[in-house]
Amino acid sequence: MTTETLVRDPTTRSGSDLNSEMAEIGRRAREAAVALGLASADSKIAALKNAAAAVRGREADILAANARDLAEAGAQGLSAALHDRLALDPKRVEAIAAGLEAVAALPDPVGRVLTEWTRPNGLHIQRVAVPLGVIGIIYESRPNVTADAGGLALKSGNAAILRGGSESFYSSRALVAALAEGLRSAGLPEAAIQLVPTRDRAAVGLMLAMSGVIDIIVPRGGPSLIERVQRESRIPVIAHLEGLCHTYVDAAADPEKARKIVLNAKMRRVSICGATETLLVDRAAKTQLPAILADLRAAGCELRGDPEVLAIDPGLEPATEADWRTEYLDAILAVHIVDGVEGAIQHIARFGSHHTDAIITEDEATAERFLREVDSAIVLVNASTQFADGGEFGMGAEIGISTQRLPPRGPVGAEQLTTYKYLVRGTGQVRP
Repeated sequence: MTTETLVRDPTTRSGSDLNSEMAEIGRRAREAAVALGLASADSKIAALKNAAAAVRGREADILAANARDLAEAGAQGLSAALHDRLALDPKRVEAIAAGLEAVAALPDPVGRVLTEWTRPNGLHIQRVAVPLGVIGIIYESRPNVTADAGGLALKSGNAAILRGGSESFYSSRALVAALAEGLRSAGLPEAAIQLVPTRDRAAVGLMLAMSGVIDIIVPRGGPSLIERVQRESRIPVIAHLEGLCHTYVDAAADPEKARKIVLNAKMRRVSICGATETLLVDRAAKTQLPAILADLRAAGCELRGDPEVLAIDPGLEPATEADWRTEYLDAILAVHIVDGVEGAIQHIARFGSHHTDAIITEDEATAERFLREVDSAIVLVNASTQFADGGEFGMGAEIGISTQRLPPRGPVGAEQLTTYKYLVRGTGQVRP
């Protein structure tokens, strides 16, 4: 039975049918994980490159599948931000293919010697990177995550069970078909990358209970999805929480630099998790606000401000405390005046999601304090928060930005999808 046989149009299933189907997916994933964990670096590279070629060759099919997703989602009402997250076009399909090639070009993360030493008794010990095994990835909306997740799992020697968002079902199915073509061409098991073949929400619950089959769960989506996964999972979770990102304009910010960075951080692509949602401005830098706000308004951004900001620009909507806690994923920005870097750090600590935060300043000491004291996975100086992306970090792609304190933290790429084991070589030693 091929992956494409399992991945079919969603149909009504009885509970026993879904249980048996998920059990079969899990069985095949475990078998594939063994083979993939032993696969050569060259075979994984070949599979990824051929998958990229298959994505390009299947562009028409992928776009047709995406059009079907968009039509169904549109009939149910779809915001502009969600449409942007879901929609594919030739440029985005090419970016998906290029992303697979970028992952192929990365150093193989499996088999890396992380550290090694020799004990006084002559035992030589190495800590070596190995695959995690089977990764369950549960995500919403963005179909490119299907290719990113599948490609990164393949590169890191892991089998992947993908449960994409129901709104991107047909797009994900078309992309998995391209990934399967790459696996086949390299002689690797197609079951290394499988898509859950139903939009039934019960499938998520079954995945979360598949301990002994799935080794790690990676959820990527809104707060309700993350909360459900963390509450119900019997499997360790790598959490990607919401991106409530801040950009702080310090008193020592270069005005032109601040205008350019703030506009990009908010408006380059408003629907991604690295988009700035709250702009913090040093009270001593208020004179920079009119130009920054004018740029944002001209770009179509809805602006909400505190009373001090409204005094500068009465055209803004009044901000409430809820705005400081909201990930808009839309062309909306909350603006707040703070007392210097101390006030910015305090605001981020209270309202932030530990995702990505940036400072714009020419004062090195202030920048270093911000880097040291802001407890987020990614902290930037004089750069847009939209750089919060595994591809921009040189990882080829990522399956999420982990906001938890335990590793992995930040962009989760191929290297972060490995664990390690110890290899100990002796010459006949026995323990006294």
